[in-house]
Amino acid sequence: MITDDPLTELIVATGDDPGGIRLDVYLAREVPDLSRSRIQKLIEDEDILVNDQPSKASLKLHGGERITIELQEPRELDLQAEDIPLNIVYQDEFLAVINKSAGMVTHPGAGIYTGTLVNALLFHMRGTLSGISGTVRPGIVHRLDKDTSGLLVIAKEDKSHRDLAEQIKSKSARRDYIALVEGVMKMDQGTIDKPIGRHPTKRKQMAIVTEGRKAISRFKVIERFSKFTLVKVMLETGRTHQIRVHMSSLGYPVVGDLLYNPKSTGNEPARHKLGLKGQALHAAQLSFKHPITGMLLEFEAPLPEDFQTLLTQLT
Repeated sequence: MITDDPLTELIVATGDDPGGIRLDVYLAREVPDLSRSRIQKLIEDEDILVNDQPSKASLKLHGGERITIELQEPRELDLQAEDIPLNIVYQDEFLAVINKSAGMVTHPGAGIYTGTLVNALLFHMRGTLSGISGTVRPGIVHRLDKDTSGLLVIAKEDKSHRDLAEQIKSKSARRDYIALVEGVMKMDQGTIDKPIGRHPTKRKQMAIVTEGRKAISRFKVIERFSKFTLVKVMLETGRTHQIRVHMSSLGYPVVGDLLYNPKSTGNEPARHKLGLKGQALHAAQLSFKHPITGMLLEFEAPLPEDFQTLLTQLT
């Protein structure tokens, strides 16, 4: 049974089925507190790990596997609508596009129940949000890290949510980021094709791992400075912390990244000195087809003031 502890571990007993049992079927049987759809969502979000690795719902279990379930969602009763200012770039009866500020968590979880984008959406959208992502992630089609600013799309009803999610999965929706990385890049452009999964020992971090999920990022240098490089990064996949992990793996971590930047700017004092509120990573462009009308929608969000000020000082 799932308790209030956000982390639950199960050891799969050796069964009498020589063919094994599917991961989602096993969990639906052993953890009745979780619905089948909730289990599949947790697996998709890599909140369910088998032997510390992300897995598919269809994975066959044969006994002895260690399953870790990390519940990042609070109880529904903990969700409150909050009058938090939002930069709403566009909205109609089916969807909304938000320019999220750095420092705002996308949805409740991991002990953070207030002050999130979802809390703000519950107030500003007055209950018109899709429910596909669960009761504590209403409307959330894709996420941005807390310290990343920029554009994300919100679904107001389920049909639009399914269509938008499929566009992101099939790569027909385009998401481009601007990042300031530490170090002067020699190459003008490139593609990073490295699988990403949970860090083997650090639970809050992702890493380049052989058995991770396929992750592809393309980048192009915009401008070089004495110690930094401004790059545009285009996502072909959407793994957790993808840009931050990929750029760090090249030796050019995002400026102000507290998790993946071991260099001089990867700490709070450095952030403060540079005048940054978060890390120097901004979701600058977003384009997709309207799920109802089919019209191509394209949005661009200027760099936040702190990011732009830093670039001006570096010039």
